[in-house]
Amino acid sequence: MSDPEPCRTEEEEAEEQTDFTEENEANDDDGLVKGEKIPHLLTEDAFVMKREKKCFTCTQCGISFGYKKTLQLHMRIHTGEKPYTCAQCGKSFRHLSSFNRHKLIHTGEKTHACDQCGKTFLRASQLEIHLRVHTKEKPYSCSECGKSFRHQSSLKDHQKIHTGVKEHMCFECQKTFVTDGVLKQHQRIHTGEKPYVCSHCDKRFRQLSNLKAHERSHTGEKPYKCDQCLKSYTRWSHLKTHMRIHTGEKPYTCTQCGKSFRQSSALKIHMRIHTGEKPYTCTECQKSFSRLEYLKSHLQIHIGEKTHTCDQCGKTFMRVSELKNHHRVHTKEKPYSCSECGKSFTQQSHLTTHEKIHTGVKEHMCFKCEKTFITAGELKKHERTHTGEKPYTCDQCLKSFTQLSHVKRHKKIHTVEKQHT
Repeated sequence: MSDPEPCRTEEEEAEEQTDFTEENEANDDDGLVKGEKIPHLLTEDAFVMKREKKCFTCTQCGISFGYKKTLQLHMRIHTGEKPYTCAQCGKSFRHLSSFNRHKLIHTGEKTHACDQCGKTFLRASQLEIHLRVHTKEKPYSCSECGKSFRHQSSLKDHQKIHTGVKEHMCFECQKTFVTDGVLKQHQRIHTGEKPYVCSHCDKRFRQLSNLKAHERSHTGEKPYKCDQCLKSYTRWSHLKTHMRIHTGEKPYTCTQCGKSFRQSSALKIHMRIHTGEKPYTCTECQKSFSRLEYLKSHLQIHIGEKTHTCDQCGKTFMRVSELKNHHRVHTKEKPYSCSECGKSFTQQSHLTTHEKIHTGVKEHMCFKCEKTFITAGELKKHERTHTGEKPYTCDQCLKSFTQLSHVKRHKKIHTVEKQHT
């Protein structure tokens, strides 16, 4: 095997680049007989692969190339330049070869038909790739993790996950992406573009996958089935999350207290306990909540009627579940028992809070003194020692207290006084 050719001088490089450009520009569809092969022609793809020694490095992502021209072509990924525009539909392309291929959509006949599903293609190579959908063949395997792909381009994109190369940059926020397709999806966040429209309700989506999943809410289709319990889902990601119930996997761990979660969204919500973030605010009373469902439940106070009445004491509730919990006060039923000490509770939430006594988990931290507490209620009480807030006032003498239990204890003084007068 001969040694790779050394990098050329500026003059040699410029001369070969000129030949390359002129030959490619001469190779327009209008000047070629269909199917004709020109052996001496150096296409862009061949030009990219020809050199072995790579002397020209991209300052944006670090990829190196054998020719300056190849680097210049590559830079269009970062600059977004697409100099070749289709006169038929206005679509633009970075490379002349891609542009020429695209033009066949408007001018070429789809003569290559799939004998499995009847789908037709412009080129035999496209049909060959398509057939892998039916044969399940995935000839391109990743040497790092063994994952296989139908297309070589898909393998190349996948390999960037291992190399860390992210060469596609968003010029709005400078965020970088592994593939051009993912960048395109991201850019719609900035432009607000939602090109995919539901044929049932006209709802629009940024991604085709989201549209397909949404349309299943109309059709009722749930193609992703759990092989453990046969429960079905509209999205693969939902099935994947569900499977963790069976496997016990909790891949998302809190860095503050070590608690683990099945879903990243659950971890995100949990982190608000530590950060104190409460992004959902009631417009009626300005009270804030860490979760949307808490806000929705709270709003019932302002807008809801208490239509559910206890037949024992006449107390009314907005929800059946609240009435059901309340009934246990009368029946003395405590269905939730601690497996450690046997103590029982009327509500699941009370048991969950109690169990933290045994586990030692104190996930509610005071940001003033860094003291930690088992429940948010205990933390709230403690924080009043810093703020001086005394929200509970005696209606007899107007003395204020930090805790409700303190004001109740205090009121007994007045009761005793009345008995002696």
